[in-house]
Amino acid sequence: MTTAVPAGPAVPESALADSVLARLTEVFPAAGDPFRAQEMVAYMKGVVPFLGIRTPERRALSRTVLDDTPRPGEDDCAAVALRCFALPEREYHYFAVDYLRRHVTRCSSAFLPVTLRLVTTDSWWDTVDLLAAHVVGGLVRADPALAARMDEWIEDEDLWVARTALLHQLTYKSATDTERLFAYCLRRSGDTDFFLRKAIGWSLRAYARTGPDEVRAFVEENRARLSPLSAREALKHL
Repeated sequence: MTTAVPAGPAVPESALADSVLARLTEVFPAAGDPFRAQEMVAYMKGVVPFLGIRTPERRALSRTVLDDTPRPGEDDCAAVALRCFALPEREYHYFAVDYLRRHVTRCSSAFLPVTLRLVTTDSWWDTVDLLAAHVVGGLVRADPALAARMDEWIEDEDLWVARTALLHQLTYKSATDTERLFAYCLRRSGDTDFFLRKAIGWSLRAYARTGPDEVRAFVEENRARLSPLSAREALKHL
């Protein structure tokens, strides 16, 4: 099963996005370092090109770009994110993820198709994991009815969509739906992909800080079904 990625979603008109992108595409390239960009490309296995801006500098530049800009609405968030992800260099994608993390509470359940588009664009752990835990997770926390969509995503053939479902409760702590978490882990426990096995272990390890006995019991009961990597990650701090 593959979750249908919206053909759009259409990029909304947004004067705020126009202003932000104009500033961003002027400031970021000027700060790029071609040699550092090559190092970043190699580290990320050639998934995407980079401008070559280190994280502390990028965040400082982002603050400059956003200086004196108004708080966005949902359409502004969608326009900024989709337009940034349409640009090739990864630093623009990072900017979009940070922007959404900051303003996810300003977005409704209708924003979920935008997150699906972002998760399936130039997919790699560096953007997917942050989108899963802080954007998709924020949307589902605000509207528990969206959990039904996560039930669809966990079945997806795209490993990054399934990984997003596994990780969307990463920051929930005592609010974690443990029945759903454990069911998701078992549903994908037979996958041989490293990123899914790692995500199973990581999601369990995160909840183990809140429910250590529950996680320990789950792993022991299902050790034959879980990969050694998933079990080891789940119990890492217990």
